[in-house]
Amino acid sequence: MRKLVWLAVPALLLAACDDVADPAASSTKVSRGCAPVSSAPVRIKGGIFAMGSDRVYAEEGPPRRTQVAGFWIDPHEVTNAQFAAFVADTGYVTTAEKPVDPAEFGLPREAIPPAMLEPGSAVFVAPERPSTRYTDWWRYVPGANWRRPEGPGGAPADPSLPVVHLSFADMQAYAAWAGGRLPTEAEWEYAASAGEAATREQPGPDAANSWQGVFPVANDQADGFYGAAPVGCFAPNALGLYDMVGNVWEVTADLYRPGHAPDETANPRGPSESDAYDPLNPGLVTRVMKGGSYLCAPNYCQRYRPQSRQGRDPGMGASNVGFRLVYDRPPPSQKD
Repeated sequence: MRKLVWLAVPALLLAACDDVADPAASSTKVSRGCAPVSSAPVRIKGGIFAMGSDRVYAEEGPPRRTQVAGFWIDPHEVTNAQFAAFVADTGYVTTAEKPVDPAEFGLPREAIPPAMLEPGSAVFVAPERPSTRYTDWWRYVPGANWRRPEGPGGAPADPSLPVVHLSFADMQAYAAWAGGRLPTEAEWEYAASAGEAATREQPGPDAANSWQGVFPVANDQADGFYGAAPVGCFAPNALGLYDMVGNVWEVTADLYRPGHAPDETANPRGPSESDAYDPLNPGLVTRVMKGGSYLCAPNYCQRYRPQSRQGRDPGMGASNVGFRLVYDRPPPSQKD
């Protein structure tokens, strides 16, 4: 089931755009080498680390000593090539490729623009003038999905880029096929931190794919990309993991609520559904996503750090949200 609460309900916040693609939003401008990297999962030994931070956003704290058991994790986000192999093997159809149920809007059908009921997803489109309202740069684009990330007018999905426009159910279906699961927030942050202490510093354009310039109107692409980058274009962290910050947000298994429970310190798995709460989406149970994306900029989103966290609508994808898997035992051979 897809939820369009943030996207459309209050006065149908965003207009639907037919066949819209931002020509700059492709990842064709590359000024750095992006050699293929291994997809073999990396073994992460269990340990204790300081999870969370009280140095930037309140919802990231309080910091707590957290124990995490060992696991294996994908070295990069799941790519379009990997997801295509899954679809070819199973015939799976993603949420964004299905028509929208009018009941999702909670409005009379005649009040819903017909295009909003077509299969599609949320696409970033830079506004003409500076803004701090996310409704000015997100558009529901009929025909946008993992195969055509910018919509029907855009280029086909690059096999080396992270797969996007997936619902939580789509990610779970892929995980079951691949023999893995989505990580807990603690597992993800433990692997992303790689033994380093929390900091307010954001990685520069030589270290992660983010937005350089004034968001959301001007990206000078100092890192070589306007949109998502092929996986592995930037150096890995100390554990050999690529793009744990920047590029695309990564969805975890945990439900979201602001802050961390101080007493949940051994392999925490987040709040129960009854305790979950997202102040940005009241009434909607969201999932924690981590690490920021190529849309994070110092003037807007200081969230391309391991401790960063936000709630994510589980029923709908977007052009800057992906995922990677973890495994509880030596994983099966990867289907690249």
